[in-house]
Amino acid sequence: MVGNLDRRGFLRASAGFAAGAAAGFTCVEVARAAPIEIPTVDRLSLRVLIDSAHDQFLKPSTVQGVVHQPPGSGRGSNYRKVLHNQWGLSLFVESQRADEARTILLDFGYSPDALLNNIEILKVDPTKVDALIVSHGHHDHYGGLTGFLDRYRSALRPDLKLYAGGEDNFCHRLSPSGVQGQFTDFGQLDRRDLTAQKVTTVLCEAPTVVAGHAFTTGQIKRTSIERILPNTFVERGIKDGLGCDASHYSAAELQGKIIPDEHVHEHATCFNVKDKGLVVISSCGHVGIVNSVLQARAVSGIDKVHAIVGGFHLGPAPKDYLTQVVAEVRKLEPDVVIPMHCSGLNFALEAQAQMPANVLVPTTGSRLTFGA
Repeated sequence: MVGNLDRRGFLRASAGFAAGAAAGFTCVEVARAAPIEIPTVDRLSLRVLIDSAHDQFLKPSTVQGVVHQPPGSGRGSNYRKVLHNQWGLSLFVESQRADEARTILLDFGYSPDALLNNIEILKVDPTKVDALIVSHGHHDHYGGLTGFLDRYRSALRPDLKLYAGGEDNFCHRLSPSGVQGQFTDFGQLDRRDLTAQKVTTVLCEAPTVVAGHAFTTGQIKRTSIERILPNTFVERGIKDGLGCDASHYSAAELQGKIIPDEHVHEHATCFNVKDKGLVVISSCGHVGIVNSVLQARAVSGIDKVHAIVGGFHLGPAPKDYLTQVVAEVRKLEPDVVIPMHCSGLNFALEAQAQMPANVLVPTTGSRLTFGA
């Protein structure tokens, strides 16, 4: 699938293939760099499999045409079980176009225990999944993936693909330890597990259509006032079969330094809902939620934003910066803003202050319906 990559992209992709082949990774494709045709869906449903909190007292609501159905107690039919919340995000995404249905599992939470527990309680059907998407290389977004595949791979389609934003998703991440210059391990996504499960990884530095209904933004340009707030550090290279293509080394890394994470291959997942506009799902938004939406607009040629959904990584934002970012979000004129995961209570409160009629806060187990 190298297809229409430009020369620079082809050389980078070739380096990635070479590094992958050397490490035993054979199930890799590279998305085409040619313009894509944006699909339109009639209806979109997001089931929040994992988020950071559960509120059993939330009431059903409709905000700007988006229907929110909370899960109630979250126990299902067995009072001994309950939905698990954890730092992370996982969305079970179902779309409909005429008689054609598609299902995508977007991100996988921090641990398989929570993901598998919530799949059972919420009674979603994982065997319907047509494609997998990982938003970026943080453990709280891919941690449940291997456990999910261990449980369900035999019941899933044989040609299952995982769409990742690019090679950077497989880099080794580290967290600051609190001591200057020292770090703690934050893991890395292991392609050997994917190869063993016969899952093909598609590297989507370029915008990519997924399952015929969704599209990804590709690498997100940084054009807004936003900046990456401090989070993890990254170490590139492949060691003992783990890691990412060393062709992305920076000058600092060539000197053996571990560098602040720039999330160069974080991507957003998008849908164009008929007569509504874009639904842009930013699972963590490290590169900026405004940047993500602007990229979705540029890729699709569609200006109307129906909904901005997901994690926006503004929990650690200082007040003045948060106020400025929310003002920029408001300028995008979305019908509804739906913060989850790392967006932060501070974001929800500021958004409600600036956009009181346009904010919907869901919970683990919520179902959100667009184009109902």
